[in-house]
Amino acid sequence: MEKFTKVTGVAAPMPLINIDTDMIIPKLFLKTIKRSGLGKNLFDEMRYDDAGEEIPDFVLNKPAYRNAEIIVAGDNFGCGSSREHAPWALLDFGIRVVISTSFADIFYSNCFKNGILPIILAQEDVDKLMDDAGRGANAILSVDLENQKITGPDGGEVSFEVDAFKKHCLLNGLDDIGLTMQKSDAIAAFEARNAAAMPWV
Repeated sequence: MEKFTKVTGVAAPMPLINIDTDMIIPKLFLKTIKRSGLGKNLFDEMRYDDAGEEIPDFVLNKPAYRNAEIIVAGDNFGCGSSREHAPWALLDFGIRVVISTSFADIFYSNCFKNGILPIILAQEDVDKLMDDAGRGANAILSVDLENQKITGPDGGEVSFEVDAFKKHCLLNGLDDIGLTMQKSDAIAAFEARNAAAMPWV
């Protein structure tokens, strides 16, 4: 998993509440177990019409936001079914940060396991960042995980809280497999002892 230290990029405003995982990546695209290739179908039903043409008014289809790395969203982002494809699709598109007043628990946890930083802020802070994100190509936010600060285009700062263990994992690029592999020497020693004690297993 790629380490997360600091992301500076365009923030896309998505003020809708209750953006669920089926909106993020519709069930039609859940046949793959690959983490790559899903970005083109991120928010598929909002991005494309029935003929597969882009809907110009959708925020990520607008020229200023096509390379967005941050989403500032309405309340309860990532609700619905617990599909891990949702953070896969966000990450494959290029999204590294999602800011909201609240997240569904499973989606929130899956973000950290896939290198995305979900940030929970008070409504007034989200409103301010949503306003910043409305500036199009000038909607540049800088998210500093180490210092737990978001810096807006005018230099204003917003602090955020994050669980210390989850922060450690993101800063060091550790997903569940990475955490396990940190114990590889101990695992190998156990396997050797186990094989010697029970060679018939």
